[in-house]
Amino acid sequence: MKIGVLGTGNMADALATHWVRAGHDVFVGGRDAEKARLLAARMGRDVRHGSLREAAAYGDVVLVALPYGAGADVVRELRAELEGTVLLDCANPVGPDFRLLTEGGPSAAHQLASAAPDAHVVKAFNLCHEDVWRMNPPVFDGRPLAVPVCGDDATALALAGTLVRDVGCEPVAGGGLDRAGLLEATAALFIGLWVAEKADVRAIAPPLEYATGPRAGSA
Repeated sequence: MKIGVLGTGNMADALATHWVRAGHDVFVGGRDAEKARLLAARMGRDVRHGSLREAAAYGDVVLVALPYGAGADVVRELRAELEGTVLLDCANPVGPDFRLLTEGGPSAAHQLASAAPDAHVVKAFNLCHEDVWRMNPPVFDGRPLAVPVCGDDATALALAGTLVRDVGCEPVAGGGLDRAGLLEATAALFIGLWVAEKADVRAIAPPLEYATGPRAGSA
């Protein structure tokens, strides 16, 4: 698979490194040519690098690994190159005091979709710290991390699912792109619980077999 990466930060590094290991062709694009070169060199000698526009034109799938607020502006500038492309959005619109910055408005994923209406946006990889994605693989208590994905295009979701598995995780159908805002709100909640309350969010929900209450015959 040909994958373009918009951005040279931690999420670009964490995710795309897995995809290089899995044998995908990766092109790192950034505004800073030297940062793009250094990141590509860390990933492997066959990883290409260049501008954001070159990365957008290169990929069948393009990871938008840019801060919330910058992503939509960049994607709008590159909408011609991104026509027909799968856009993976991992942004978290979370501000001070773990406040959801999109509250009352469109989700970050919908903002990308509006900026590049001929692309296929998939929300994924937004619920964990970048160092979790660097784990090889992210497995806890013997179970691979589950990654919710939201999108409207079946082919785009299938490609995203492949890339989730290449990180060592399992994709979970999260519904259409209209549910991406729920993923973003979940990230705001989880980050607040992890950071401010030092709480284990796994403890706030019962196991699947108890999702609708105790099983018949159980105490």
